[in-house]
Amino acid sequence: MKAILLGAAFCAAACPAFAKSDTIETTGTDVAIALPLIAGGISAAKDDWRGVAQLFLDTTLTVGTAYGLKYIVPEERPDHSDNKSFPSDTAALAFAPAQYLWDRYGWQYGLPAYLAAGYVGYSRVESKQHHVWDVGASAGIAFVYSRLITTEYRPPRNLETSLYASPDSAYVTLDYRF
Repeated sequence: MKAILLGAAFCAAACPAFAKSDTIETTGTDVAIALPLIAGGISAAKDDWRGVAQLFLDTTLTVGTAYGLKYIVPEERPDHSDNKSFPSDTAALAFAPAQYLWDRYGWQYGLPAYLAAGYVGYSRVESKQHHVWDVGASAGIAFVYSRLITTEYRPPRNLETSLYASPDSAYVTLDYRF
């Protein structure tokens, strides 16, 4: 439920931005920066440090690959400012934590994050910084790396056992916290 509210907050923050393309681009960049921080915060709140490490590796590889491909694949930006359009590293920064959240914690976390990442992709296309396929490629790169790196979260069991023995008897206890 918290993840859905988080996604709604992203959308609510982005709605006023539709008035001007510069604002859309800025808001999209802000959301792209916020997504990995929020994903890391969710993992830290769950005391899931393995997940934090997976998020870091997944995001680093996704953004690094996108950044590297810019120098290998010459694709002119829609605004004709340079030939480093493919793929979108900003969209990669947004889609990596979105896919991580989906793979690690399920659709309840992933769907709102994907809505926010979709807004980032929209902002890159709307501001004429990238083509649709640039954003799609970034999402695809994020998908592949996350599937290779991210494992499903298994919460720690709240089950404890103990054994106590005396010269006359033995006791086994089983405690479960709800």
